Amino acid sequence: MDLQLLTQLNAARRNRQAAILLTDLGDGGSRLILKGDPVTGDLGTAVAKAFLSARSGIVEADGQRLFLNVHVPSPRMVIIGAVHISQALAPMAQMAGFDVRVIDPRTAFATPARFSDVDLVADWPEDALEDQPIDAFTALVAVTHDPKIDDWPLTSALNAEAFYVGALGSRKTHGRRVERLTAAGLDARQIGRIAAPIGLDIGAQSPAEIAVAILAQVIAALRRPTDPAQEQPSSPAAGSPVR
Repeated sequence: MDLQLLTQLNAARRNRQAAILLTDLGDGGSRLILKGDPVTGDLGTAVAKAFLSARSGIVEADGQRLFLNVHVPSPRMVIIGAVHISQALAPMAQMAGFDVRVIDPRTAFATPARFSDVDLVADWPEDALEDQPIDAFTALVAVTHDPKIDDWPLTSALNAEAFYVGALGSRKTHGRRVERLTAAGLDARQIGRIAAPIGLDIGAQSPAEIAVAILAQVIAALRRPTDPAQEQPSSPAAGSPVR
């Protein structure tokens, strides 16, 4: 591989940028495509699909036979709140391939006994995320109901364009959250990205069922990147808990 391309690729991986090393199987020429780079035509379509699937492979585009070597950062899930929903969500998310970190400054909740085999940090999010900032490949799930704990990571996730941002709470709670985030300087588009009520509307009742609904919504946001807030029902389904 060309040394300059290798240097660029390694830099992208260090910075958790998605990248594709494209090789022309006809003449052996290569180039690096970073996610967000303008690519048009059939190649643009193939590149977009490759970034979504995170799978390498051979494609034919614009009369060329190409190998797309896809490098996508592993998705992270940051869960704010060491509550019952988190106890169910964390192991399921790990099984689905997410690097999971659970954060809660309330030491009565954030105990190793309740979260074995999980990256658990009993600290405030501002400090707990200092070594691992939220980025575009992070899903932020805020489930404490406490604005003192939830608001900072929500703001950080929205400013970082995290691929998923969800928050637990009733519509009244979310209305007050919107007022606070607006006062903090976030605009309507950013705040509109928050999935609230959180999780797909599957009539979930128990913490484990709500965790399933959240994980399904997170995976949909990762693999079918549309605005999850736009897919929320206008009101919770009858019989469903207000999340």
